[in-house]
Amino acid sequence: QLQLVESGGGSVQPGGSLRLSCTASGTLDYYAVGWFRQAPGKEREGVSCIPHYGPNTRYVDTVKGRFIISRDKAKNTVYLQMNSLKPEDTGVYYCAALSYRDCVNWEADFWGQGTQVTVSS
Repeated sequence: QLQLVESGGGSVQPGGSLRLSCTASGTLDYYAVGWFRQAPGKEREGVSCIPHYGPNTRYVDTVKGRFIISRDKAKNTVYLQMNSLKPEDTGVYYCAALSYRDCVNWEADFWGQGTQVTVSS
């Protein structure tokens, strides 16, 4: 049974940076891992995805050029580096192990509990 834990959220000013971490109790090597967020009053959306293997990461258009998803397989961890943060990036961020290994969609099998990101002056 795969369990995921997010960390690294917090409160920052616009233009600041945060790095979110997603660590699993079981190995993440066989999963595509997605980062999702849910802003106040909005539906949860997929933000970024990294496949189980290879370079073909995905990003929602609103974060392209600002966010970077990566893996450290030795630490069984997936990161989301978030730069040039904007107030509209505010929300609860979740990681999830996805149903398909190559980020072909956003269907998830396992979810973390979420970590709050707040971007404000």
